[in-house]
Amino acid sequence: MGTILTTIAAYVIVGILGALVGVGANELLRRKTLVARRSQAEEQSRQILQGAEREAENLVKEAKLEAKSLLLQAKTDLEKEQKDKLSELAAHEKHLLQREESLDRKSNALDRREAEAQNREQGLAKRDETLAEKEAACDRAVKEHRQALERVAGMTVEEAKRQLLSEIESEARLDASNLAKRIIDEAKEGAEREAREIIARSIQRVTRDYVSEATISVVPIPNDGMKGRIIGREGRNIRAIEAVTGIDLIIDETPEAVVISGFDPLRREVAKVSLERLMQDGRIHPTRIEEIVEKVKTDLDKMMIEEAEKIIFEVGLSDFHPDLIKVLGRLKYRLSYGQNNLYHAREAAFICGIMAAELGLDVKLAKRGALLHDIGKAVSHEEEGPHAMLGADLAKRYGESSKVVNAIAAHHEQVEPICPETVLVAAAEALSAARPGARREALESYVKRLEKLESLASGFKGVQKAYAIQAGREIRVIVRQEEVSDAESSQMSRDLAKKIEQELTYPGQIKVTVIRESRYVDIAK
Repeated sequence: MGTILTTIAAYVIVGILGALVGVGANELLRRKTLVARRSQAEEQSRQILQGAEREAENLVKEAKLEAKSLLLQAKTDLEKEQKDKLSELAAHEKHLLQREESLDRKSNALDRREAEAQNREQGLAKRDETLAEKEAACDRAVKEHRQALERVAGMTVEEAKRQLLSEIESEARLDASNLAKRIIDEAKEGAEREAREIIARSIQRVTRDYVSEATISVVPIPNDGMKGRIIGREGRNIRAIEAVTGIDLIIDETPEAVVISGFDPLRREVAKVSLERLMQDGRIHPTRIEEIVEKVKTDLDKMMIEEAEKIIFEVGLSDFHPDLIKVLGRLKYRLSYGQNNLYHAREAAFICGIMAAELGLDVKLAKRGALLHDIGKAVSHEEEGPHAMLGADLAKRYGESSKVVNAIAAHHEQVEPICPETVLVAAAEALSAARPGARREALESYVKRLEKLESLASGFKGVQKAYAIQAGREIRVIVRQEEVSDAESSQMSRDLAKKIEQELTYPGQIKVTVIRESRYVDIAK
């Protein structure tokens, strides 16, 4: 056992020694390697250092050579620049010498001109003195000549000027009047010819019957015994009819007839229809009278709407507001100078549509404006203001276009027209109203209008006689030939027409004719 341990210990010691020897050998080998590498590195460093020193020497040599080259180039450039500057200075100096010589020459020339100007100035001063003397002599001669002329003519210069200006002004006015007359005549000749053709074609295609309605209506009765039933006990029936309808019932000796009198056509129609229905019914007493009158009013309202719709269909229009149709229907029982306003509006629409078609304008717009132009008369007794403006407000309220509103408002020239159709509406309205028999006037107002027309014409200077003819549609004025010239006659016709427009109210148009006649009379013996 001890031997084994000894052997094992020996082996261990030998192993340890072997290991120590190996480590020492390795360390020795590593040191030798390091020394060899260090020697090699030092050798490489020495070689690199030597190469760097050689390269530095080469760079220094190259830098020196380049510096010498740049210095030489800079020296060359400087010498060249100095030469250029010297050349430029020489040229500039030469130019200055030339300018100095030129200035000397100009100075000499100015001196010569100044001397010449002084000489001319002296000559002009002498001429001025001579001219002043001649001008004074001329003024004296003109003054003496003017004084001589004034003595011969018997008037001063100012008087002669005024007379000459007056003569020139008169001649200019005469020429202007002649020119204006010629231009107006030429324009009228073409325009009136075309207008006559259009109006004639329009009127020929529209024919209407006219019935002048009065303020009374006659209701036929089956027998005179019916008069007593209408009057009633102690007159209660007739009083009830008058109270409910607002009209006067006239029962006189006229056989088989009862007269209804009232200014409002609608009330007369209500009373007439109510009386006819009462006679058919046979029951005539206050309560029944009230029932019948209310029913007739309702029926007439429906009938007026139907009549308005019928006329709208006849003229070929549509799309009217229902309330506007009601207002239009109320015109059936509105009269203007005895002319039924609804039928007048229908006729104006036909005439206006035909003229619009002839002129190539909007036919629908023209008809619409003409049909509605008098709707303001349906409410004119209820509201304040001209019927044209009331009608325009109604049309605007019920959605009509601005052109239709303008046509209604402008048909009596209360506003300016904005389109040609507006002018046609006014013309169609005047044509429909001016038809013979279309309207009636009270005799007294008619006579007064004729007298006023003649007095307006007689108020002009040089008028000999004035006659209103054609039922007041024309005024003929005869002037004195020796007091009024042709040009003045033309001017008088225009002035008289304007004066009539300003001072008279009349339906349609009034033609003004001024007659200047020359008569030469001699007697053979």
